[in-house]
Amino acid sequence: MNTYWIILIGTAIAGWLVQWNLNRKFEKYSKIALRNGMTGKDVAEMMLRENGISDVRVVASSGILTDNYNPTNHTISLSEGVYGSYSVTAAAVAAHETGHAIQHAKAYAPLKMRSALVPVISFSSQWVTWIILGGLLLMGNGRGIGSSLLLIGILLYAAITLFSLITLPVEIDASRRALAWLSQAGITDSSTYGPAKVALKSAAYTYVVAALSALATLFYYISIFLGRRQ
Repeated sequence: MNTYWIILIGTAIAGWLVQWNLNRKFEKYSKIALRNGMTGKDVAEMMLRENGISDVRVVASSGILTDNYNPTNHTISLSEGVYGSYSVTAAAVAAHETGHAIQHAKAYAPLKMRSALVPVISFSSQWVTWIILGGLLLMGNGRGIGSSLLLIGILLYAAITLFSLITLPVEIDASRRALAWLSQAGITDSSTYGPAKVALKSAAYTYVVAALSALATLFYYISIFLGRRQ
């Protein structure tokens, strides 16, 4: 079987399993309520206050697992199942996104690097597939415009891969901050800290799979480029 298809099928299966596990864990722990009755919105706002951050708004957003922190407008968007929910899952997700706001306030280096790459990633994601495809079709004997196009495509995909790799420490650190604060602030206790940790760990696996997939695909494109130039 072609190496590319092995990579594609393997990462697709891994991605599906990780997403299935994430949905299962979130559904399970969304049924466990916090003892103090705080919503995801309450948790995020309290965590912001205790970290001296006053310029970040917490708003509701539509959809499922659409939670995010936007550093450009200082907004934490919490999905419908998090914003008004009293569950352990809601608290964990809200604290995680607030962790990103704290990273921004403290100028956390990996977050600054990731933010700086956003314009490049926006361009790369839109054009990389077409540029690589054009390079492969025109490359022929490994010389000329096809070779140049493929090399440009590889460089663009390398930027996407770097973005995925930088995302890992950003997400892991946000979860670390979230879990530490949830415990220290008394939001979670002996019965709810474990589920919160498992929920965030399950979410982190999605970024691990994405990074490994990007890295494997990048090496595959490089091998094609080097092979056709020989």
